[in-house]
Amino acid sequence: MTEQGQPAPDFTLPQDGGDDVTLSAQKPAPVVLYFYPKDDTPGCTKEAIAFTEQLGAFEEAGAKVFGISKDPVAKHAKFRAKHELAVGLLSDAEADVCETYGVWVEKNMYGKKYMGIERATFLIDADGNIAQIWRKVKVPGHADEVLEAVKAL
Repeated sequence: MTEQGQPAPDFTLPQDGGDDVTLSAQKPAPVVLYFYPKDDTPGCTKEAIAFTEQLGAFEEAGAKVFGISKDPVAKHAKFRAKHELAVGLLSDAEADVCETYGVWVEKNMYGKKYMGIERATFLIDADGNIAQIWRKVKVPGHADEVLEAVKAL
């Protein structure tokens, strides 16, 4: 499992809009990676809107913000358009990056067990190291908390 202080595992994932995003190519900008379960569900929509609303402040602080889920790029594009989202959404269709970051976990809903993405956020500093991790994220106020951590880098 990925831990604070370690180098962030590099990856390249497709982004809605057709471009691939490589984590290591974002240096020296700090990067916020927020992992979320599924496009267009209530909590995920609120989280994406919160990061979109704060995107200008993140950019002012020099940071880039990306959301990652297993949803395909085409679904990300519809999600972005429907909610006027400005953050980049990356598709980890095989959950390889989710597994590397330790967010592909067993979940339990109504007694039924299944594998899914744990809502989590990773702040990666200018050197490519994990500066902070938020696991089992509660959406209200989360984007603000992450922004404060970016400003403190």
